[in-house]
Amino acid sequence: MMDCLPRPEVILTHESDLDGLIAGVLLQRLAKALFQDDVRMEACNYNYWRQRDVREKAAWVTDLAFEPRLDKPNWLIIDHHVTETVPKQAQLIHDVTKSAGLLCYELCCRHGIGSPALDRLVQLNNVADLFIEDDPDFELAGDYANLVKTYQFWNLHALLNGQIEKLLDHPLLEVMAVKRRVENPLGFAWSKSNVVQLGPTIGFVDTVVGNNNLIIHRLLEEGSTPYPVLITLFRRANGVMIASIRSRNGEALKVAERLQGGGHANASAATLPRSVKSQNDAIHYLRQILNPRTDGSLNSLEALFESLEIRSR
Repeated sequence: MMDCLPRPEVILTHESDLDGLIAGVLLQRLAKALFQDDVRMEACNYNYWRQRDVREKAAWVTDLAFEPRLDKPNWLIIDHHVTETVPKQAQLIHDVTKSAGLLCYELCCRHGIGSPALDRLVQLNNVADLFIEDDPDFELAGDYANLVKTYQFWNLHALLNGQIEKLLDHPLLEVMAVKRRVENPLGFAWSKSNVVQLGPTIGFVDTVVGNNNLIIHRLLEEGSTPYPVLITLFRRANGVMIASIRSRNGEALKVAERLQGGGHANASAATLPRSVKSQNDAIHYLRQILNPRTDGSLNSLEALFESLEIRSR
């Protein structure tokens, strides 16, 4: 199978983390080596990905879960999310114990694409993406991962001119290290005192400073709240509100799917409707979606949001 990869029209990857950036760039390099073609890369958030028409006759997809609509001839999926779909037409490279970046890098290495710098970068990404806490590089790996969270996918891609190896020992890592040492303790103490209920088992955690992922991880690890699922919010530069959902026992993905999002069992995300303009809007919206009426009907607030969302399209 590795010797007969389809020539892709596009490379599709996840836009919200370092894993998607590394995996997408590596697949671009592999396509260039195999087909002497600069294949376009498209980075997708989960909500856009759910709605995107998979119209291409041939595509490579990474860091986005394999699902029935992707089971098409000349489609290659390289992923590590849990899936129940068994490929009948598509080629699937799948391993939940490895990051998408590592799976793509292993494929690249089989075709002679590799370097000590990429070895190191892929290893750090693997530690961060799989949240391997007992790895000696865990904190450093988190700083690398936080670069994409802080500066966003395409901004970082442009800064590096697509040369992801330049991330190694990049000056911006000093910013991440200082933020981790100074902001995280302050952010944890503040956030611990600012948790509100969204549902019986779901809490919203307000954040002001620090690495949200590490703060939420500590809250869950220490049992600092009564909620097994915690949600944080952040706003992208284009004004779209993102809900980040975390848990320890697999509940996060189920919550994300109710919000038309996706991800991993304990680390997922969802893009909220464009009609959600503020944090208060988001809290009201989440409460309505996560606490549906028992008769299955929409209440007035949920109906309003859906109406506004339709008008904004």
